[in-house]
Amino acid sequence: MTTTNPQAPAGEAVPDSPYTVPLAPGVHAYIQPDGGWCLNNAGFVTGAGRTLLIDTAATERRALALREAVLASGAPLPTTVVNTHHHGDHTYGNCVFTPEATVIGHADCRRETIAAGLQLHLAWPTVDYGAVEVTPPTLTFTDALTLHVGDIEVRLLHPGVAHTVGDTIAWLPEQGIVFTGDLVFNGGTPFIMMGSLSGSLRALETLRALDAHTVVPGHGRVTDPGAYDAVESYLRFVEDLARTSHAAGLTPLEAARRADLGEFAALPESERLVANLHRAYVELDGLPLGTPLDLVTVLGDMMVMNGGRPVACHA
Repeated sequence: MTTTNPQAPAGEAVPDSPYTVPLAPGVHAYIQPDGGWCLNNAGFVTGAGRTLLIDTAATERRALALREAVLASGAPLPTTVVNTHHHGDHTYGNCVFTPEATVIGHADCRRETIAAGLQLHLAWPTVDYGAVEVTPPTLTFTDALTLHVGDIEVRLLHPGVAHTVGDTIAWLPEQGIVFTGDLVFNGGTPFIMMGSLSGSLRALETLRALDAHTVVPGHGRVTDPGAYDAVESYLRFVEDLARTSHAAGLTPLEAARRADLGEFAALPESERLVANLHRAYVELDGLPLGTPLDLVTVLGDMMVMNGGRPVACHA
């Protein structure tokens, strides 16, 4: 069931079902609690009889629920879908909205979507994804692209290699609203396995410069720019841990197992630390940002950090 719910204050119980948050006339966020693995957010912008959708969902069932939420708001079905990056929880549902909608993304988002294929099926083969088909962006950009949905201006900005190599920020300057994709996790552990540590820190500066007052993260509740500080604090922790552990000759797994998470211990998905250390080590070795990692090794290390259990997909 999808409900309409105002932004919940900190400390209030998280709803069990996806819900929409009206942010401004013609602008909604779509939140999937509790924001864990494969429970991503989306958003939609409506004006002049058209709807632009920002991201989709990890399964056909969840994408159809998102479709119904758009219609329940009184908006028409999307004619445009923007993907903030290529990960399957944000792109698998593209096929529910095409061919009626044109899918837009960064050029590297298209390339990675095609290369990754049915990526979530490989990580979580027992999940019921439904009849999803790989549906990459057919309209791409490299640096920036401005769209207009009625009177609402939507600026698509590429911050460089950050969460992935092909991230997109969706910025609504007149409304002061930004959809960050997975550059921001609100209440969850940041994840940079397929991107860059230094690039993620630079992306936060890009977000700060926009001076938005409302932030829709890739996962977690709608928030404000204070979320940038929380993400940066964690990334600086990873940066410092990687530097000292790399110099000491420890593997990422050894470093993660010895680490004192301190203030970050309460964040869900703490097993992501070892994946983030793998990424940081690659950068300390001087390899290009976004250099592919050995996913079998990294996923195996995350399983070790998760008590020997595979990380759970919640979709």
